[in-house]
Amino acid sequence: MNRLNFETMRERDELPQMRFPPISRLQLALYCGGSGDHNPIHVDTDFARRAGMRDVFSPGMLSMALMGRHITSFAPQSRLTAFSARFIDIVWVGDEITATGRVAAVEPDTRSVRLDLRCLNQNGQITLTGRATLSFRA
Repeated sequence: MNRLNFETMRERDELPQMRFPPISRLQLALYCGGSGDHNPIHVDTDFARRAGMRDVFSPGMLSMALMGRHITSFAPQSRLTAFSARFIDIVWVGDEITATGRVAAVEPDTRSVRLDLRCLNQNGQITLTGRATLSFRA
């Protein structure tokens, strides 16, 4: 994807979207192992159903990680100075997540940009919202 350019960015500019493959059971197992989050509700279907869920579902932090991949697809990680998220809805096995965003503010004095971000599933439901700040100081 194209890298963001501070000189040409304007408030309300849309960011390039990033679509991810469907969430798989393997991805959940690998993420849980790598993150140390061993909650069985994310990998054990029987456990999830006993807890009243229809199936296992993604840890919220996996969605935030996807959002982070979206950000670093158009800005180097070294530019990221703040990143936060709010978990809105469950991401189920098989969901296809698309990360989107827009420029919320451009701060010439600090050469920084604030981004408003979202993850949506294949039905257009928002599953995660977020904010990030990028610094373009030399």
